[in-house]
Amino acid sequence: MALIVQKFGGTSVGSIERIEQVAEKVKKFRDNGDDIVVVVSAMSGETNRLIDLAKQISEQPVPRELDMMVSTGEQVTIALLAMALIKRGVPAVSYTGNQVRILTDSSFTKARILQIDDRKLRTDLKAGRVVVVAGFQGVDEHGNITTLGRGGSDTTGVALAAALKADECQIYTDVDGVYTTDPRVVPKARRLDKITFEEMLEMASLGSKVLQIRSVEFAGKYNVPLRVLHSFQEGPGTLITIDEEESMEQPIISGIAFNRDEAKLTIRGVPDNPGVAFKILGPISEANIEVDMIVQNIAHDNTTDFTFTVHRNDYLNAMRVLENTAREIGAREVIGDTDIAKVSIVGVGMRSHAGVASRMFGALAKEGINIQMISTSEIKVSVVIEEKYLELAVRALHTAFELDAPARQGE
Repeated sequence: MALIVQKFGGTSVGSIERIEQVAEKVKKFRDNGDDIVVVVSAMSGETNRLIDLAKQISEQPVPRELDMMVSTGEQVTIALLAMALIKRGVPAVSYTGNQVRILTDSSFTKARILQIDDRKLRTDLKAGRVVVVAGFQGVDEHGNITTLGRGGSDTTGVALAAALKADECQIYTDVDGVYTTDPRVVPKARRLDKITFEEMLEMASLGSKVLQIRSVEFAGKYNVPLRVLHSFQEGPGTLITIDEEESMEQPIISGIAFNRDEAKLTIRGVPDNPGVAFKILGPISEANIEVDMIVQNIAHDNTTDFTFTVHRNDYLNAMRVLENTAREIGAREVIGDTDIAKVSIVGVGMRSHAGVASRMFGALAKEGINIQMISTSEIKVSVVIEEKYLELAVRALHTAFELDAPARQGE
């Protein structure tokens, strides 16, 4: 008998028919003798509908009141799923984040979980009940309802699994696992049986949309085995775990991530003085803009060109800040480019293999793809290229690192 936390997203509970299907799936696990806690999101589209209602009142709704309203979406789903389970003869009870006592900080719309009181859940599980908990929400020390930000139900699931010391946290979604890359770009992409937390964290931060980054961080920190599964198709999914299996079969690269939402800014002719990087990036940070990759080139005339990337949504704001900085420090000009993309190779196997970066650069050179920026870490290499070459680059790298699925007979 195992204790399993199962999380179902909005599309998985998007209609009464789907909620009934989820109830059937949960019942199967329960009939096998497992203790089950289920975390659910609001029905697909419901959170957006509620936000639209709020914006009809105010373009910028007060965050506390917005959280009060959008948290109601999950309240509907947990009650419906509990009813569907009870109808099937499965004892079940539903709770909001407040009722469980998922304690968060007071950062409305993007709160972080501080503590979970698991006593109520353990009492219900001991009594043989399936516990259905609202994802995405909690309560602060003042009793205010808070929400955890987009994708927060994943974090709720992992946090509950950590608090309960569950045997596994299963994330049910509309894909049947984690793939070597996006199958829509590379039809030969393969589903991975297993991936490490470290690799998954890199994949998520670099553009893979399967799991919310915070949930992977949480799972890694508390060593909660995570499994990504398809909501309505049978299959083993992908297990995300701390284990790094050292074997002859360990691939060098586990996956290829990419991100189209990149923009590049360069400030040219900057006086090459100590502290210049802080003078450039300090105001960017104060404007709450996250910087990703950074390159600095020293010219022969004792000036420097300083280039960095930001999310494309922050481009105009970053450009405005940088132009002010350029005037203040006497730089020559500021230029920018929004037609770029980032491609990354990820794998713990890199640690024991030399020449991975040069193999990557060789594959891109063979396709005539120019590399504009490079960033490396122990288990990843990222490059910035022209956006129009993105899909070609991903396919070329997928083949170069032998990630393509073997062709089926007759193909």
